[in-house]
Amino acid sequence: MMAAATDRRPPSRPIRVLVAKPGLDGHDRGAKVVAAALRDAGMEVIYTGLHQTPEMIARAAVQEDVDVVGLSILSGAHMTLFPRVRQLLVDQGRPDVLVTGGGIIPREDMDALREQGVGRLFGPGTPTADLIEYIESWAVEHLEA
Repeated sequence: MMAAATDRRPPSRPIRVLVAKPGLDGHDRGAKVVAAALRDAGMEVIYTGLHQTPEMIARAAVQEDVDVVGLSILSGAHMTLFPRVRQLLVDQGRPDVLVTGGGIIPREDMDALREQGVGRLFGPGTPTADLIEYIESWAVEHLEA
C-alpha cells in the first residue's frame, strides 16, 4: 500500500532559507519580520540586507547551500527580479532551490510567475504561519528526510 503524502517526514536537518531584498526598495521591516518568524519556526535563516542584485542573491544562495530563497519586493520589479534569481540559480546548478516571496504583486503576476517556476507568493498582511506552513510542506515533498 502507498503511503499518503501526510505520512512523509520532515527533513532531518533544519530548512535553510535565504531572505533577500532585491533592487532599490529600502523598506525591509516585512523581510525582517519574516526572517524572525522562520527562525522561530526552527529554520536556519540568512538575511542578506537591502539593495541586493539578483546575482548577489543567487551567489549567496549557492554559497550558503540554502533550500529556499525568499524575496521581498515592494518596488514593482517582481516580473523581472523573481525570474532573474530563478534563472541564475538554474544556471549555477541549483534548480532545486525554491524561489518564493512576497510583496505588492497583482494576482495575475503571481500566476504568471508561477508558470515560470517561481513558488507561491504572498501579499501584504499574510500571516507568517501561512509562510511557515508553505515552506515546511514544500520541504516534506522536496528534501530528504
